[in-house]
Amino acid sequence: MVLGVGAFGTASAVELITRTASLTPDEVRTAEAVVATVNSRLPASWNATLMHPVTLEWRDDLPPAVHGRALGHRLLLRRDLLATAQGMDTPRPAMAALIHELAHLYDRATARAPSRDPRLLDLAGWQVRPLPGAGRVTSNAFTDRSPDMYELARPSEFFAVNLEHFLLDADYGCRRPALARHFAALSGTTPPAATCAPGQVFVQAGADPQATPLLQLDARRVYAIDYLLAEPDRHPMSRWGHGMLRLVICAPGRPPGPDCRLDLAHHQVLSFRAFVDDVQVSSWRGLTGAYPSRLFVLPLHQVIDEYTRVELRALRSVPLALNPEEIEAVLERAAQVHWSYDGRYYFLTGNCAVETFRLLHDAVPRLADAGLRSITPTGLLQRLQRAGIADGSVLADHADALRNGYRFDSLDAHYQAMLDIARMGLGIPGRHVVDWLDASPVERGRWIGRADIRSSAALLLLEEASLRRQEQRARDELKRLLFSSSRSAMPAGTLDTVREALHSADALSRPARLLPSGGYGLPQAAERDALQSQARRLGERWRQARAQLQVDARAALPAPRRLAIQATEANIARLGEQLRRLNREAGGIELR
Repeated sequence: MVLGVGAFGTASAVELITRTASLTPDEVRTAEAVVATVNSRLPASWNATLMHPVTLEWRDDLPPAVHGRALGHRLLLRRDLLATAQGMDTPRPAMAALIHELAHLYDRATARAPSRDPRLLDLAGWQVRPLPGAGRVTSNAFTDRSPDMYELARPSEFFAVNLEHFLLDADYGCRRPALARHFAALSGTTPPAATCAPGQVFVQAGADPQATPLLQLDARRVYAIDYLLAEPDRHPMSRWGHGMLRLVICAPGRPPGPDCRLDLAHHQVLSFRAFVDDVQVSSWRGLTGAYPSRLFVLPLHQVIDEYTRVELRALRSVPLALNPEEIEAVLERAAQVHWSYDGRYYFLTGNCAVETFRLLHDAVPRLADAGLRSITPTGLLQRLQRAGIADGSVLADHADALRNGYRFDSLDAHYQAMLDIARMGLGIPGRHVVDWLDASPVERGRWIGRADIRSSAALLLLEEASLRRQEQRARDELKRLLFSSSRSAMPAGTLDTVREALHSADALSRPARLLPSGGYGLPQAAERDALQSQARRLGERWRQARAQLQVDARAALPAPRRLAIQATEANIARLGEQLRRLNREAGGIELR
């Protein structure tokens, strides 16, 4: 018995011969409805590829976890997919199984198999390796928000699973828009789509207690995307810099244009990192892939402070030659990565440069042929410039670059100037400011009593900078201690506080965990409503845990670090009191 109807008003897409001898009359009617509905949704062009009739058998002898099999020109589907759908004209599980197995037949019968198409592999998550000629990764790390984990088994299963959802889910184009466009081009049609939730949403793991952790971005407000490079320093894990992408977002009400570069408070940074708050990570753990690699969205001002004030590293912001459609594609891909990707950080093959290159490569097809592969952030910038994608000329004039926000200088020069002021007033022996900031606070404190008002103000600024550096290192030491064999020596309360902070931070860095199971891809309207309150609660828990850590975690720090922080705070308090006294003696306004 041949079952089949016209696809999109044309001839039948696939000639299916259903064996009905073993089916009940109700099952026959259900099977007819399934075949008719599926055939009406398949591309009509398939009949030129699947030229032979396909025999469809509904079987009772397939393994429990197997819904169907494609053998030659035969399809074997589970009979109970029909039995469990009595009363429904077109049961979805049966339709999905039929589409899935037909997809395998089509994939095998096509000279250029869709499952081997480079563009599909890019979008699916079998990403290119960073070194030329190294091929693609063998495992797919886009494990979160998947409609069916079986899609990650191999590219052929990804093609079949996603064709099911493309043809059956009205909101597939909202949840996996780039894949939906790819399948539409492949099939020559676009199924009806639901109304998508506006913009792209990200969970922001910033330190601002007033900011909402759920950030919604509208691509129409993104004027440009820059490659943002934190310049190298002397530490092993950052000697080649750190590569990020800066979103130049216009303030509300401002039309997209060059003036949007002045709206720094609205700019965001896409940064692949090994862990929340980490700028430096363990060299060994970075080499062995012991850290998760995830995409963070951070306010630009936080990134500037982090690098220029704490790390004392300058930032270069180099515009990328992307048109509005490509900017939207990068933002869309970034959202897909943010909600689905759970990779591993490797110092050489899975670092920030590799991940940033892959984001651009997978988002914008023309960049896939631009020869951008690099394993270092500085190398990626050079390749972007050679390909004419990054405009390094904006950095030619240092003053103009600073004025227009293409460069953010490290504050080491400013701190060095403060140290020079103190040196002239006090006769401090010559040294570089980094050496002064990292020197013993007891040694630094010896100069405080002799300082005049100008030198005291300079020393106060330097002590505050030193405290920021020490606090950052203390956080890293606490995390290392937590994962070491020495953690049993930590006070129980402190251990619980550290775990709570890390748990909350990890959840914020892997936002798919904030949503109930069942949905997939980019969160839509109902999910966003639930996400808003969940992210706010978790963000508040994280901030409370961070605040508590500052209170009770010092007892767990190694004694030298704990004493250095206390001595630095004592220096700050002493300098503050000294400035107030000197100001009173000079007849100035009372300082508080």
